[in-house]
Amino acid sequence: MSPFTAELIGTMILILLGNGVVANVVLQNTKGNGGGWMVITTGWALAVFAGVVVAGPYSGAHLNPAVTIGLAIAGKFSWAQVPAFIVAQLLGAMIGTFLVWIMYKDHFKITEDPILKAASFYTIPAIRNRRLNFISELLGTFVLLIAVFYITNGEIGKEKTPIGLGSIGAIPVTFIVWAIGLSLGGTTGYAINPARDLGPRIVHALLPIKNKIKTDWKYAWIPIIGPIVGAAIAAGLYLILNG
Repeated sequence: MSPFTAELIGTMILILLGNGVVANVVLQNTKGNGGGWMVITTGWALAVFAGVVVAGPYSGAHLNPAVTIGLAIAGKFSWAQVPAFIVAQLLGAMIGTFLVWIMYKDHFKITEDPILKAASFYTIPAIRNRRLNFISELLGTFVLLIAVFYITNGEIGKEKTPIGLGSIGAIPVTFIVWAIGLSLGGTTGYAINPARDLGPRIVHALLPIKNKIKTDWKYAWIPIIGPIVGAAIAAGLYLILNG
């Protein structure tokens, strides 16, 4: 499998399971309806595990433009490969969220609240304060990237799994994402991944969803730029501490 294909499929699985758990919890008449934040954060963490297991041996399983850019800033990944990885991640996220919509289509139809429908695609802040929402995304991604650097010793992305232990190697990253969701995710829904938010947001705008709200493009830059800035800060700190 090529690195491009691995990133596409890995990100598709990440979003299929991640947005899938959100849909299962918030949409009407699902078996998981009302499961709550613990179910959502656990589902997202395990979604990361699944995506990393599939993509890891072939691309290093970035599955996130912020990870790709952060590694490139730190000199651990070639800038020449960055555009292809980001395109693969964005396409994978779009495909994954489209599959969620197909699977839960009947539940989207009977769910009256358009905000809950939108939440199954992209992140929505609990309180709309763009400055603090930006800081939330920045901090969450900073924690993710600084942890990834030390878990992998900066060697992610060289045709190996994140720490060279097969599927076991995905477990530390899984726990980091779970911790971020539990501790820092309550303000914005912790996108911490530009593709995770932008890809599904594009699909939401295009799909014929009954009674859907506008896709909220005015907010969309925060879960894109915030994670990238957080990743850049993490990469800079890593270089300072390990230069």
